[in-house]
Amino acid sequence: MIDVVFVIMLFFMVMAGAVKVENELNTTLPGSTESSSATDFVDEIIITISEAGEVALNDEPFDSPESREMPRLRDTLLRLKQNADNAKTPAVVTIVSDPNAKYSRTVDVLDVLSLAKIETVTFSVSDE
Repeated sequence: MIDVVFVIMLFFMVMAGAVKVENELNTTLPGSTESSSATDFVDEIIITISEAGEVALNDEPFDSPESREMPRLRDTLLRLKQNADNAKTPAVVTIVSDPNAKYSRTVDVLDVLSLAKIETVTFSVSDE
């Protein structure tokens, strides 16, 4: 029994020397800094798709729910993409779809975005 206690004591003595001491980490907290140039914020384009298949761009309805090509939406997105390219900012689009909307309608909107060469697209589901 005493031998076991000595072995355990020896183990803890050896391990006490192997413990690494934690050093203080040099961190810098975020604060206010002054910038020499203006920060450009990107305008986000929001396309909503309702359950009935109606498509709206920034709450303005476009084309009929039966139209797969959506020419008005396409022309508007082409103009927005051209304006974004002229301003040297990315065209950011968020598609907000109703949970009960048909998937094919979302694909139609993606096709129109592809024709307009808009690549920065995110998806969201409406809470309503």
